[in-house]
Amino acid sequence: MSVPAHQTGRVRSGDVDIFYRLIGRPAAASTAPSSATPVLIAHGLSYFSYDWIDAAAALGAGRQVAAADTRGFGDSGWSSSADYAVPTLAQDIVAVLDALGWQRVVLIGHSMGGRATSYCAAEHPRRVQGLVLVDYTPDNAPAGSKRVSERVAAQPDVFDSVEAAMRYAGVDPTSAAGAAKRARFEAYLRPVAGGFQLKRDLHFRNQFKRALETGERQKLGVDMWQVIGKIACPILNIRGARSDMYAAETVARMRGANPRLSVTEVDAGHDVAGENLAGFLAAVRPFIESLEARNEQAA
Repeated sequence: MSVPAHQTGRVRSGDVDIFYRLIGRPAAASTAPSSATPVLIAHGLSYFSYDWIDAAAALGAGRQVAAADTRGFGDSGWSSSADYAVPTLAQDIVAVLDALGWQRVVLIGHSMGGRATSYCAAEHPRRVQGLVLVDYTPDNAPAGSKRVSERVAAQPDVFDSVEAAMRYAGVDPTSAAGAAKRARFEAYLRPVAGGFQLKRDLHFRNQFKRALETGERQKLGVDMWQVIGKIACPILNIRGARSDMYAAETVARMRGANPRLSVTEVDAGHDVAGENLAGFLAAVRPFIESLEARNEQAA
């Protein structure tokens, strides 16, 4: 399967370079509303911008869509000071927006990316027209937390082959599904002495290992429930109906956290857009259209 054509770029933010992929084109008055809003996507812990190319391409008709690699992931730089604090990640988003000249955007944050996008929306209300949180809640469900913690903590320094990295991620490289995903894993590995290294700072692996060994929970330094409550723009919260990360019983708390937040479910697990792109788009497109209609009315 071919990868949709797109541009790439880098922007300096603090102590790292942030890599991003850019797809689509600005709306032309003859084909789309002049208010078509650009979109920026932030990925989750076990993903990177490559995983969002298809979704970005689908959303990029008449608008521009950027998918950025979070610092420490993909082709973005690793922080020498291990600065992966939520406010720093949010500032990285602002740096990409500034580099692209985008004054007002829709942010989409999947899982871990939901933290940075939420904080960005809360602290930069004039820059964010709407927020989509994909299978994200400040409280992860125990089953999903255990699964992710154990897998990330088990990441080796080096994989001896691409196939080994695929097996680590739970993908059978000899299967038809594995063959279809091989290019993705090749894009998420860098050659090093002895094999291949995952493009994810080992800081995260070590953090999860310590958590499993000591039982100490990760300290974010911010109360994400308070952050969500502070957000002034409309929020679409998408839950994967079969997700082990977003418990069904947390839906009520999410709705109560902010009156501008609505929750919808898509038939998928945690990787909503990857498992059910059509369902993801069916939820996101009307939300973005409603934001733009509101913008037209206010103009």
